[in-house]
Order: sequence, then C-alpha cells, then structure tokens
Amino acid sequence: MTDTPRPVYAVVGSGYMGGGIAQVLALSGADVRIADVDLDIAQRNRERLIGEAEQFAADGLFPADAPAVIAERVTAATIEDAVAGAGFIEEAVPEKIEIKHATLRRISEAAAPDAVIGSNTSTILIGRLAEAVTAPERFLGVHFSNPAPFIPGVELIPHAGTDDAVIPVVERIVAATGKETARVKDATGFVLNRLQYALFHEATQLVEEGVATPADIDTIVRTTFGFRLPFFGPFAIADMAGLDVYAFCYASLQTEFPERFATPRILDDLVSAGKLGTKSGAGFLDVPADRTPELVAYRNKAYVAMKKLLEELGPAPIAPAREETRPA
Repeated sequence: MTDTPRPVYAVVGSGYMGGGIAQVLALSGADVRIADVDLDIAQRNRERLIGEAEQFAADGLFPADAPAVIAERVTAATIEDAVAGAGFIEEAVPEKIEIKHATLRRISEAAAPDAVIGSNTSTILIGRLAEAVTAPERFLGVHFSNPAPFIPGVELIPHAGTDDAVIPVVERIVAATGKETARVKDATGFVLNRLQYALFHEATQLVEEGVATPADIDTIVRTTFGFRLPFFGPFAIADMAGLDVYAFCYASLQTEFPERFATPRILDDLVSAGKLGTKSGAGFLDVPADRTPELVAYRNKAYVAMKKLLEELGPAPIAPAREETRPA
C-alpha cells in the first residue's frame, strides 16, 4: 500500500500575508512552493517562516512539530518553477493592479491549464484581475485576513466568468487549513473591507467631531457591540435586539443625520411585515421563536466565556491615550 501523495500548491508573494498562507497550507498537508520577485527573497522568506513557526510553537500557537513540517514541505522557487504542476496557486503580491496583472500573466503562462488560481486581493475587483489570467474560468478571489495563520475566515469571490465547479474545490482546500469560507459577489471591497472601512469611517467622524478619543472609541467597540461579534454577525444581533427597536434607533439618529442614517429599506419591509426578529420567530435569519431560550442561553455562556478569556490574556499592550487629548 502506497501513501497518497501530498497535493502541491504555490503561493506567489512570500511576504507577511503570502508567508502566513503558505504556513497554513503546509500544515494542512500540502507541499507548498513559495515565490517572490527573485529566488533570494523567497529563500530568505522561507527561513523566516520556519523561524516564525518555531516561535509560534513555543508560544503554543502552532503544534510542536510545525517548524519541522514547514521546513519539510515549504520550498522556495522562481515563479515559473513554483507554479509548474501546482494544483492550486495563490497570488499574494502587493495591492497594485499593475503588479498583480504582471504576476498573474506570469503565473498563467507557467501553470498547468487545469490549475486553480486565486488572488488574495482585499479590494480590487476580481473581474479586473481576471483580464490578465489565461483561462479566467479557473480564477477567483481567495481573500485571507491578517494575520493569515490565526484569523479563521476567508472570503471566496468568483467573478462573472468563474466556473462554478472551481468554488467547492477551493472550499475544500481552505477547509483543510481549519478555516471557514464565505462566498461573496465581486464588488469593490467585497464584504470584509466594506464593513471594516464603514466602521472606521464613522469612528474617525466621531473623533473629528470631538465626541470621543480614539482610545475611548476603541474601548466602546471592544467592550460593547464588538464583544458580540466573535459569536454573532450584525443580522443575528439585530434579530435578537428586535428589528422594531432598530427602526426606532434609526429614527432617532435621523434627527441629526437624516441621510447618513437613513433606515434601510430591507429593515422597513421586515418591520412592516411584523417580522421583528427572534421575538416574533422571523427576521433576517428566521430563528424559530421556540429556540429563543436556547439562543439566549448560548449567548450568555459565550459572553461570560469571552470575558474570562480576556481576563486571562490581560489587556493588549497598547499605550493609553494622553489625558489632555480627551474631550472636555
């Protein structure tokens, strides 16, 4: 009986993001070839990845054998050698379309015709990047988050021409790393950065208006609605709060910011239909009313567990804001 050969993947762009992606792909059971602007850079980054893995293992963040596994399975190569024969290729070069186009052309020329090609772009339209890919039906966005070894979510973004059969292939590859995927449509910023930058934009508005300091805003986000986010997304949170309550809050915000906080039509439609969230048994997520006690019990246990974890870890090593910068 012979062992099943390990799959072969390539990561083009071996810096912080690409290197982290290479680490988790190697730990998932694949041989991974990394490439960069030149072979020397890729080789240096391979040594860095092994050194990082040693520290992560010492800190209990990686398995004890991770450094040896990564040293065995991750190799440095030129772009052409890295992608030749690889079943999956992840492009992770800087977020400039001209650099990505040039890299994707090189990848396309050297890759096997049936190789799946992903891009780790965080904001550039996948359809625009696909212009540089030969056989663009095998191309999609595969967006890991920073730091790639530890953030569990990955956006999968097909463009209009992506073959539907490619998506489950990538889902299996990502699932093998222990991460969770979500499929989103090709739109500027996708989902992650649309939401992340919307929050950041409103936070900067609050600072500029003198409502609170950056440190106090971070405290509020961490300890209130942000505290819920590891367990529930915005729609589940809204359903539990009550969609009628959300509608009232929008009306209040509109007294000062009528355009900025216009009530979403989808929210108005649900409230008008009597779908008020978990208390009515229907909302954005349609959680049956008889499961509300179970949901509330889970929520309470989750929040207490998170509080204990934060107490165990202690505060993040971030310097507090200077007192004189606080609003009067």
